[in-house]
Parts: sequence; C-alpha cells; structure tokens
Amino acid sequence: MNITMLAAPGENLTAGDTLLWVALPYASIAIFLVGHYWRYRYDKFGWTTRSSQLYENRLLRLGSPLFHYGILLVILGHIVGLLIPEGWTEGIGIGEGVYHAASTILGILAGVATLAGAAILIYRRRTIGPVFSATTTNDKIMYVLLIGTLLLGFGTTVVNNADNHPHDYRQTVSPWFRSILSFRPDTDLILAAPIGFQLHALAAWLLFAFWPFTRLVHVFSMPLGYLTRPYIVYRSRDRELGSRPERRGWERIR
Repeated sequence: MNITMLAAPGENLTAGDTLLWVALPYASIAIFLVGHYWRYRYDKFGWTTRSSQLYENRLLRLGSPLFHYGILLVILGHIVGLLIPEGWTEGIGIGEGVYHAASTILGILAGVATLAGAAILIYRRRTIGPVFSATTTNDKIMYVLLIGTLLLGFGTTVVNNADNHPHDYRQTVSPWFRSILSFRPDTDLILAAPIGFQLHALAAWLLFAFWPFTRLVHVFSMPLGYLTRPYIVYRSRDRELGSRPERRGWERIR
C-alpha cells in the first residue's frame, strides 16, 4: 500500500520566501507603528503636509481632488478585498460574479483618477520652481514607492481581468494577508498568486515601512480641535472704532 506524505503548510519554504513573506511584513508593520509613535512624540511640528498652495494653485486644484478621492476609493477597495472573507460577501447575497464586476469597474476608475491626479501633482512639483525647491529627498523616495505601488496594483488589475480566467486574489492574497495579521502566516497562499500580485504586495510593505518618515503622516491627522475651539475675535486698534477707552499698558505706540 502506497502512502502519500503531504507536506505541512510552509514546510518547504526557502530562506528567501521566509524573508519576503514573513520577516518583511512584520518588520514593515513594526516600523509603521513605532515610527508613527516616534514621529508624533518627537516631531509634532514636522507632522504636516508642508503645503505648497501659496506657490501655485491652478494645477493643485485639479490634481489634488483627483488624487485624494481616487486614493480613498483605492483604500476602501483594499479594505473590503483583503479584510472581508469571500464567504461573508456571499452570505449577504453578493455573488462572486457581482463582486468581481463591481470591484473591477470601481478599481479601474479609482486607479485612473489616482494616477491622473498623481501625474498632475508630480508635474506641478517638478516644473514649478518654488514647489520643486521645497521637495525633500524623502519626498522623492516616497513618490517612487507610492507611484510604483499604484502602478503595480493598477497593472495587475488590468492584466488579470484581461485573462479569460482571472485569478481570484480572495483565495490567495487576501487570506495570506489576514494570516499575517493573525500571527499565523501561511506563505503557501501568497506563493500561489501570480507574480504581479506578489510584486504589488512587496511594494506595499516597503511603502508602509517608509510611511512614518514622510509627509504621508498627515493621513492620520484630523482637525477635531476645530469643533471645540473658541472663536477668534479680531479687534481694530483704531480708537475711533472702539467703544471703550484703552486700558493703561495698551496705548498706541507712536
């Protein structure tokens, strides 16, 4: 009687596989979390987008909404696609065909808007002198990582859907990502995905690791203080416009 021995998940991994699909994700998550804490704790004045609106506004008004609304849709699509199991969407009546069609259409629209907005913003940053002068080395590295990740994701989406039998990433990439978050990494899942998905995942981990040291930290800034702060009152220093005499110590400097 022949007995076939089945290898346990991850048993035949090479050192390179472990480095790319286990060590890199956890190192990226650790740097992402600790880096943001350190940046907020010791560099609050640097926690900013370093706005360049005063230097140029026409291209900014076009590129910024395209990029920001597009990237919000991209992030939302990744949250649904990676964190919500396929069985859950099917459980509420959303079949695989409907999900695939909706995610493809919205993903391509969001990708086009994001990349178009990013192209306008990069063109503006490169061609407007004062804006280019305010661009740091970290900004340049961030743009390379961000645009590279977006291009890999968009290209993978287009190429994958051009195939007659597109790869279902919710059977491989999504459960692998959830296995990382649950501290039970199953690298066999990501290794079963096409190379495009793998490159997109690697680029994303590198981007997350570099995130805390760039202007991208402003994503986690919400001006909630504006809801409770007191009104700012402006008063003229002209005596004729005031109804009360000036108190001693506030006389006009002549």
